[in-house]
Amino acid sequence: MFTTLVAVIAALVLGHLAPAVMAAMRDWHWFGRWLAWLQAQGGWARGRFGLLPALVPLLLPVALLQWLLDERLYGLPSLLYGIVVLVLCWGPRDLDRDVEAVIDADDAGSRAQATAHLRAAGGSMREDAASLVDAVMFNALRRWFAPLFWFLLLGPFGVAAYRLLAQAVQGPQAARLSGASHEGGSRALAVLEWPVAQLMALSMALVGNFDTVFSAWRRAAGNRWALELDFLGEAARAGVGMELGEEAEEAREAGLVPIDERFPELRDAMSVVWRMLLLWMAVLALMIIAGWVG
Repeated sequence: MFTTLVAVIAALVLGHLAPAVMAAMRDWHWFGRWLAWLQAQGGWARGRFGLLPALVPLLLPVALLQWLLDERLYGLPSLLYGIVVLVLCWGPRDLDRDVEAVIDADDAGSRAQATAHLRAAGGSMREDAASLVDAVMFNALRRWFAPLFWFLLLGPFGVAAYRLLAQAVQGPQAARLSGASHEGGSRALAVLEWPVAQLMALSMALVGNFDTVFSAWRRAAGNRWALELDFLGEAARAGVGMELGEEAEEAREAGLVPIDERFPELRDAMSVVWRMLLLWMAVLALMIIAGWVG
């Protein structure tokens, strides 16, 4: 758990202070070429379980090194290894910077480009406030919370498995997959993301208006055993407070708000995401302290 806490802080700091360096290190085009080569072989590689031969050879060395470093030299090599793997599997783009880029865009062209970057890990292609809030929350799931969850649960192997699967299904590499392979990968990704989305909805309720978020979660069938993640977007729209956009527009027309205060719903959504992450980090810190005291 201590490794997770340190690794998350390192990933956030490095992604914010050195986005260009982190973007170069988190370049997954090599994985796309590997997928394309395997898919070209045909046969089983293009079937429902076609991602298995792509993922297993890459994940076995990660798991082996994790096992070899376990409890060596008072855990220092394992700590450094975990930090490196999580930093590489975080993002790949910095969510906070992408949200700010949408807000700061001065023209339609730059706003469209910034919006496309914001939706890099999923979300509706529409540019209305509700769709942008959805994009923030689903990108927070795939860039931050799912990697954190699987790193905490399974260490470097868990976060590497999630990132590779997410890149294959949701990233640019998805275009290289056959229909059957993409369907199988999407199902597996949903299995990995569903528990994380549930925890995010709970966190959203705890850091915001519990009754509003809980009602939206139930209304979107979040209380059912189904691998659909629609409840996360519904809870986000309820928790963020979409009325902020309408109020800001009315105030702007009346000359009461500076014109540069754009997309208040996006600011609120990012604020909610930060509070959720701080809640997760606080719980981790308390568990670490409890372990030390115990």
